[in-house]
Amino acid sequence: MKNIKFSSIRVAALCGVLATAGLTAAYAQDVTTTSSTTTTGSVSEFTPGTITVTSGPAALPVSYTYSKTTTYVDQNGNPVSAEVIRTGVPVTVYYTQDGTHMLASKVIVRSDTPTDGATVIKKTTTTTTTAPTP
Repeated sequence: MKNIKFSSIRVAALCGVLATAGLTAAYAQDVTTTSSTTTTGSVSEFTPGTITVTSGPAALPVSYTYSKTTTYVDQNGNPVSAEVIRTGVPVTVYYTQDGTHMLASKVIVRSDTPTDGATVIKKTTTTTTTAPTP
């Protein structure tokens, strides 16, 4: 009788340890880190698949590819149509480096221009943490 009680306690303790390990594994998190860079300037050319931005009088134009997932917003964050993008429009382009291509993820149409005509480059890193579904 004593052996049965002792074995039952060991089995219950083992089940508790296994259940705790299972819960810990279920709450493991996937962490995705992406980096994006922004450039501010004026559109010098907007063709199917490519937006070219010049950031100042002495700067060389830089071309970015865009896709159906590229978003276009005004400086307040409101969505705008891609048709507002044309030569001379001041923009800020958020892009990621994909090999030798720079892929625009978001284009902000601005109503102002940089006062010094210099390139404004800002690197940002976004970390997204998601818990897997049980």
